[in-house]
Amino acid sequence: MEQKDFKMVAKTMYGLEGVLANELEALGAKNVEKLNRAVSFEGDMNMLYKANYQLRTAITILKPIYSFEANSDKELYDNIYKFKWEKLLNADGVLSIEPSVYSSIFTHSLYASQKTKDAICDRFRRMFNQRPTLTKENPDLILNLHINENQVTVSLNSSGDSLHRRNYRLRAEMAPINEVLAAGLIQLSGWKRDCNFFDPMCGSGTMVIEAAMFAYNIPAQYYRYDFAFKKWADFSMPEFRRVRDEADKGITEFDYEIWGSDISGSAIKTATENINNAKLHKDIELFRADIQEQNPPEGKTLIIMNPPYGQRIETDDLFNLYDIIGRVFKNKYSGNTAWIISSDMEAFKYVALRPSQKITVYNSNLECKFCKYDIYDGSKKAKKQQGNQEEQEQENQD
Repeated sequence: MEQKDFKMVAKTMYGLEGVLANELEALGAKNVEKLNRAVSFEGDMNMLYKANYQLRTAITILKPIYSFEANSDKELYDNIYKFKWEKLLNADGVLSIEPSVYSSIFTHSLYASQKTKDAICDRFRRMFNQRPTLTKENPDLILNLHINENQVTVSLNSSGDSLHRRNYRLRAEMAPINEVLAAGLIQLSGWKRDCNFFDPMCGSGTMVIEAAMFAYNIPAQYYRYDFAFKKWADFSMPEFRRVRDEADKGITEFDYEIWGSDISGSAIKTATENINNAKLHKDIELFRADIQEQNPPEGKTLIIMNPPYGQRIETDDLFNLYDIIGRVFKNKYSGNTAWIISSDMEAFKYVALRPSQKITVYNSNLECKFCKYDIYDGSKKAKKQQGNQEEQEQENQD
């Protein structure tokens, strides 16, 4: 029996909407549309399984089930009450509600969540003389309650825990980068898996692990087993296994190097544990070294780094650090491309290189710039002169 398509929403981080839309289109999703920190799309249950298992830049996959207008607490309660919740949840089941409220009518998200819970429980009491338990611990059903002014949308959270929790990270150093953001930065860099990858300030190893997973085409949730949709009444384990096995068959070889280094011995120890847990110890090389001492791998290399910003990690001289980064780039990384993410716009100036591209992203609640540096062989002036000469020669040929 052919499955029907339905609408879904994949939530993401600001600045990654385009990357996520491209991922969904590559998976075969239909009617893909970019939203604010989210992408809507259509597909069947097979697509829902694929989205959860394979998307690198999604945080949660939602399945909207009920939308209505509510201009008061009573209208919210009444509309929630009349929905047939018994088709989705047993009377003795366990329910969790995630409120997301942006409204001048409903000014407290917890209160809106409480009214929703009351309406659902009252319906079950009337019908079965029993009500579900409300808790975040191992729920049977997770509802996402989204209110934008008077527009209410109730969705099923098919993922459960945020999809950034890949399940490979055992420990973390201070201020680790989010896995979804790391994966998104790799995509935004335009890396085609056609050269080496190097993170000279690798911390807990998240960036190099995400780079390796992308390079070898390892599915984003390869190390994870728990998803909220596994408790749904229409969940098909054979179908999910087919989706997973098909994705796993796409794991491929990678012909270049992936390196990570850090000045901190503790960071290298943590990164080593995480890399070993991901069984990528043969694919990623780690070095304990100051950025001034560590040379990049031989050959063309993409560098992505997440240096301290100053807000969450204190440094004795943040500007001096960025000055060192700029000088190291010029002295050791010529002919390569480097990207830096930071929320400190003043510190960026001390890199003393003109970025060829700037992309706004968020790391947690910090607005950041993700800046690209094309590090030329020789001076930028010489590079420009070479480019002008090539253009002139081309015109002469034409």
